[in-house]
Amino acid sequence: MSAIKEMSILSAKVPGAASLAWGLPSFRTPAPIREAVSAALEADPKIGMYALPGGLPDLCEAVAEEHARRTGMSVDPERNVTITAGNMEGLNSLFQVLVDPGDEVIVTDPGFVSHISQITFCGGRPVFWPMQEDQGWQLDLAALERLISPRTKAIVLVSPSNPTGRIMDETTLRGVAEIAVRHGVLLVIDDPYSHFTYDNLDKFFNLASAPEYSQNLVYLFTFSKAYAMSGWRVGYTIAPEQIRKEIVKVHDLTMICTPRISQIAALAALRTEPSHLTEFETILDRRRRLICDRLDAMQHVFDYQRPEGAYYVFPRLRVGTTDDVKFAHDLLREARVTVTPGSAFGPSGQNHVRMAYCVEDDVINLAFDRMEAHFGRGG
Repeated sequence: MSAIKEMSILSAKVPGAASLAWGLPSFRTPAPIREAVSAALEADPKIGMYALPGGLPDLCEAVAEEHARRTGMSVDPERNVTITAGNMEGLNSLFQVLVDPGDEVIVTDPGFVSHISQITFCGGRPVFWPMQEDQGWQLDLAALERLISPRTKAIVLVSPSNPTGRIMDETTLRGVAEIAVRHGVLLVIDDPYSHFTYDNLDKFFNLASAPEYSQNLVYLFTFSKAYAMSGWRVGYTIAPEQIRKEIVKVHDLTMICTPRISQIAALAALRTEPSHLTEFETILDRRRRLICDRLDAMQHVFDYQRPEGAYYVFPRLRVGTTDDVKFAHDLLREARVTVTPGSAFGPSGQNHVRMAYCVEDDVINLAFDRMEAHFGRGG
């Protein structure tokens, strides 16, 4: 069980708990998307039926257009695009294609907990690439070179990062790509958060926009975060043709298809002006500043690196314990505040916790009011 889900399940059993555990945006799916689906429910006789495994043709075409708009890269809707049930299912299908028992996949440390579990679930071994906390969770390219072995199949990157909020700069990303190409290792870009870069937009670089790496790269985008569609379970994968053929086979065996109704919602999302994005990012930036202000007032308990993007912060514990799991469980039981233990995100996450600030401002304030009452205010 993912530690994120475990803590969320435990939190649901504590009346009135203030949860910072789950990266579930508080926003409602934008009205134009809801309205398009509502109309389709009445007018489209096929909306409750299967779709072909690769995805609805209109949606695949819209995805190719969106990918070209965002990256400048032209992709073929039939040969490169797969509509998935979110990035979790897309990545699981990809790992099933790539990984034989004993194969290795490099993940950042800390990195997304479910990537680690998915690789293991497929019989592979996650290889942890430590990020440098004292340098704002920077990546060390020299260390990456030493981690690659004959069993290495892929390197997985998330930028902005979950759980650290780090945005990986263009120089670093191109360096990773050069190493991957040199060793014949696939690059996997999991992209839930690129719309949330706040005042760091100039730093963000999408590696999928570099044509020299396109045949060595799989890009995955989910509608869950930027379009507040986490429960719709829909995303897309852009992959070289041969890999895409294999992904569709696994996707078919797993899902048959991404639900047609969710694909209709995704098509509406791409065919509607995304005017909500500015509002979402403005609100999340306010919450980022709020949670950082509250952390600054608790320096006797937490030490943290300011997040640059996404909507997580990953503070180190300063309360005389290295057992972040016990800390999280005690905090829920004694203060009714839910956080995720950092050790779930890799060895470098030990003695940290992840806090999600995509929740309402009142929840952030309530959580910190309770923690201040529990631990006392700093001097």
